[in-house]
Amino acid sequence: MTTSYYSPISYQVPPSEDGWLLKTILQKRMDVSRKLLSRLKMTDQGIMLNGERVYISVRVVAGDTVEIRMEQETSEDILPQPIPFEILYEDEHLLVVNKAAGIIVHPTHGHYTDTLANGVVYYWAQKSEQFRFRPVHRLDQETSGVLVIAKNPYSHQHISEQMIAGTVDKRYNAWVHGVPAVPSGDIDGPIDRDPAEPHRRIVTPDGYPSLTRYEVKEVYPAAAKVELKLESGRTHQIRVHMGSIGCPLIGDGMYRHPLYAKAGVPAGVPQAQIAEELDTEEQAQLERTEELDGAERAQLKRIMELDASIPRQALHAVRLSFQHPVLRTDLVFEAPLPPDLAMLQERLQLDAAGK
Repeated sequence: MTTSYYSPISYQVPPSEDGWLLKTILQKRMDVSRKLLSRLKMTDQGIMLNGERVYISVRVVAGDTVEIRMEQETSEDILPQPIPFEILYEDEHLLVVNKAAGIIVHPTHGHYTDTLANGVVYYWAQKSEQFRFRPVHRLDQETSGVLVIAKNPYSHQHISEQMIAGTVDKRYNAWVHGVPAVPSGDIDGPIDRDPAEPHRRIVTPDGYPSLTRYEVKEVYPAAAKVELKLESGRTHQIRVHMGSIGCPLIGDGMYRHPLYAKAGVPAGVPQAQIAEELDTEEQAQLERTEELDGAERAQLKRIMELDASIPRQALHAVRLSFQHPVLRTDLVFEAPLPPDLAMLQERLQLDAAGK
């Protein structure tokens, strides 16, 4: 059986590295991880020096060409489906997309179809290309924006290492209830699972270190647009951190404003049901909130109206920058606002203008 490989990644040895071990070139100059190096050694054309297979213990000479080749792979466990998605950038190493809200990135237990992975695998198949679906990071199902998919293990490794080193710049836009007390700052709060509800996360002293930097970009009546930069990548980090400073995301059905609980609205009530209650039983709903005073009732009414105006948390991964894993050039990607967030922003801006 003939092995198929992706195009080689090459490196030419400069005079200053004459006499170096090939292993050192691979690890220190080509940034090949120990795990990937082991895989490359097991294939016929994985590691080549001037077109010939060699041991990594040989010494190189200035002007030598070192090449690594990775075997072509497929995601055989992912069913191809014609699911549309927006491409921001693509080359032989990377695919960068603008993920739509409402779509899961990767198949999970009980949810094997209708994911971004199904659509991407179908897209590659239509072009007769073979890649394994390797998202470098994740976005929540209801979060939209920039998402990077690596087409080979080398690209995945290189960008993952940049994330660990903190050199990847991830920026989000969020629209929140209330306005942070300080226009910009850091939210440094450890995050872990909620013991009472394991699918939720909470800020807790025993959690994993988590840091979010924020800056208020626009202020509206009882709401704000905030730009956020993640310095760690915990599950639901932005949603949990913003809620922890009293500014939960508009439309977030899982991490709602605390006035809902005070008013006796169960946490599991869907946003659509809340919207229906506003239309048909608004006064009755508010009259049942005996625990709230008049100001709190008015505040809850406004919160419910905003939450009902969008079917998901108002969170968008607007910008992502990192170094290309092979070209070593700086890349910056921005995803335009989807229609639902653009409409929410316009509504809030009109409110601020008194229109």
